[in-house]
Amino acid sequence: MKSFFSRLFGLEDVPQPEFVSDTETVRRIVREIDRLEPAQGRYIAAFAFVLSRVANSDMEISEEETQRMEEVIREAGGLEEAQAVLVVQIAKSQQSLLGGTENYLVTREFNKIADREQKERLLHCLFEVSAADDEISMVEENEVRKIAEELRFDHHEFSAIRSKYNEKRSLLRNRSELWR
Repeated sequence: MKSFFSRLFGLEDVPQPEFVSDTETVRRIVREIDRLEPAQGRYIAAFAFVLSRVANSDMEISEEETQRMEEVIREAGGLEEAQAVLVVQIAKSQQSLLGGTENYLVTREFNKIADREQKERLLHCLFEVSAADDEISMVEENEVRKIAEELRFDHHEFSAIRSKYNEKRSLLRNRSELWR
């Protein structure tokens, strides 16, 4: 079964039943980290893409955000540094090429393949990447909120996780500066 993008760009999908629901973004990253079992590769691919989604939400992925993404992917996937760098670079390029159309699809795929603990870890990592340049902008925070909703977190669960990053949130920083 060919995806919309495969048909549009003339790319061939390799018919593999367990990959039918994967997006082209996830499949491309999985191919690059082929030493992992396919399920783990899909998980890391989706994780990396969602991280890049938040990092790019303000239309710029800083060097600090990139470095933090590489660290997170290295830890989450048990990857070597070179593999983590490659995964992050592919996720970033796919985000810039297909981000708007793939964002929801990849997040939905992550929601299917991850357990609750993994989803919670992703939310923490999203805030960590957003805060890598020492501030979580409103645009980044709003994108994390959208992702949390797509992962079926309710407002209280999201707020509990977000509260751990209050010192980096631009909204709260701006308010505290007004009261000084």
